[in-house]
Amino acid sequence: MEVTLSVRRYNPDDKERPSWWQDYTVDVERTASVLDALIKVREEVDGSLSLRCSCRSAICGSCAMRVNGHAHLACNTKIIEASQDGSKIRVEPMGNAAVVKDLVVDMKMFWDKVRQVSPWLQPAGPEPAGEYTAPNEAMLHLAGVMSCIMCGACVSDCTSLEVDKNFIAPAALAKAYRFVADPRDAQTVERLRMLNEYSGIWDCTRCYECVQACPKGVAPMDRIMAMRDKAMEAGFTKTYGARHTDAFVDSIEHSGWLDELRLPIKTVGMFNLPKLMGFGPVGLRALMRGKMPPIFHTPVPNVKNVRRLFKKVRATQGREQK
Repeated sequence: MEVTLSVRRYNPDDKERPSWWQDYTVDVERTASVLDALIKVREEVDGSLSLRCSCRSAICGSCAMRVNGHAHLACNTKIIEASQDGSKIRVEPMGNAAVVKDLVVDMKMFWDKVRQVSPWLQPAGPEPAGEYTAPNEAMLHLAGVMSCIMCGACVSDCTSLEVDKNFIAPAALAKAYRFVADPRDAQTVERLRMLNEYSGIWDCTRCYECVQACPKGVAPMDRIMAMRDKAMEAGFTKTYGARHTDAFVDSIEHSGWLDELRLPIKTVGMFNLPKLMGFGPVGLRALMRGKMPPIFHTPVPNVKNVRRLFKKVRATQGREQK
């Protein structure tokens, strides 16, 4: 079958073009992957095209790139899936990373963030004669997050990192969860203390992009949400993120819907005047556009059913903790 790849190219030696799109049309088998097509382009059409790949089996993670706007492993992205109607397939380097050349990006920032979460086991007490052991159930739970191949696809599509480069980002946070949830690790509280600060677990916007991008089903966002719960259980409840969570839950339980007027006030604190004054311009714009939430917050009909759900969930959580 014939396929056209529209590749976003970049050459640091080309001072006239910051980047440009170049189309390549090649014949490939119907079972071919995007990586197969790119390799064919490089070997038969344009030897100057740069890309990174190795195992071609979705194991090494080196061929992560954006295909049709979202991060994928090029080796396990089929041509017939990426171009179901025969249209061009857009191929770009990963996002949130400096481009070295064409589809090759600099992974330094990615690895710096992984190192930031101290990704190694830190047990306490005397060293055992044999291995540090853990219950089978705990290791089965960790098997999902340990499937991460560090390809960086989740980081590529992270919308939080796009606006704040200090955000630790989903791959490193998923790696942090791997040790926070490991019963052999003795630094859980210290890890959560660090992750509870700015750039950590509370800076995720829950956009689900990392969940969609991950080729191994690690679901980094779910791990981040789990660490938020663990942080609050460990007593880290004074951050804006923790207060926001509590205020959100209280509002839904009380009235069945979100009180958007009081949510930011409860998040930053009623006496935090500098922060409250900072909401002024936003409130004024909302008022001018008819988007100001109502002052009087009334419960939805049959709110007792919502409260019954909360009661049931808390009872379930209490039994699980026992």
